[in-house]
Amino acid sequence: MFNDIGPLELVTLVVLAVLVFGPDKLPKVIQDITRTIRKIREFSDSAKRDIREELGPEFKDFEFEDLNPRTFLRKQLDNDELGLKEIRNGFDLKKEMAEVTDAVHGRDSGSSSSSSPSPSSSGGGRADLTKKPEPPSDEAPPPFDADAT
Repeated sequence: MFNDIGPLELVTLVVLAVLVFGPDKLPKVIQDITRTIRKIREFSDSAKRDIREELGPEFKDFEFEDLNPRTFLRKQLDNDELGLKEIRNGFDLKKEMAEVTDAVHGRDSGSSSSSSPSPSSSGGGRADLTKKPEPPSDEAPPPFDADAT
């Protein structure tokens, strides 16, 4: 719970507690806080036990930590029944993006994937989204339809 509190912060909290509550009342306040935390934990454990009993034997392996999306995903990725690690390791995003860019520019994807494009080349393997695409010279531009816009 307090794993990320360093020694300096702990000393600061102790000094602040002594200043706020005073040395006479501080032990009583600490006892009240620990008693409250203990009651909250007991209530939480009781509620978890009741929910497990109500769910039945089908959910005997149910863990409440699995309700946290991060924990659930980490557990599922470690399980790897679906072969997700193989898919994730076999997917090269840079190569896929280079192939898509080459297809958009009309270049042969086989030649660009075998030799990486140099950053000093005109395209650089990236699509320039600031320029409007020019229509091929042998085709006329499509007619303008004011009603469609």
